[in-house]
Amino acid sequence: MRTAMLIVHFLGLAMGIGTSFAFFFLGIAGKKMEKEDRLKFALNSFALSRMGHIGLSMLIISGLYLITPFWASLASRPLLIAKLILVLTLIVTVSFATVYAQRAKKGDTLTNLKKIAALGKVSLLSGLAIVVLAVLIFK
Repeated sequence: MRTAMLIVHFLGLAMGIGTSFAFFFLGIAGKKMEKEDRLKFALNSFALSRMGHIGLSMLIISGLYLITPFWASLASRPLLIAKLILVLTLIVTVSFATVYAQRAKKGDTLTNLKKIAALGKVSLLSGLAIVVLAVLIFK
């Protein structure tokens, strides 16, 4: 069962981090567009976030299973605690970005897109830090 969960975990990682990178590069591409086109482009790119949500869900479900043997020693594993805090940070930033994306579709697009851009940077950096900590913890 552990092997299956590791596969699910790595697929979720690819989908989640991949979405963050995709949004990062789409943001760079969008900056080269006229304002009106950039707003349309950004709103249309939100369809990609579904992949990130699915990947994050896969990571959470498989991660809860995979971390089971470590709960007893959690207090003596500061890097694991840091990783879990970053996972919570990632969940919160993705949740807020989702809310702002829904608001952007309904109106006040520019304000909400600016908030999403800031959250996207936090999300990408959190995701990368989670990967680094996972490698250091479980090497």
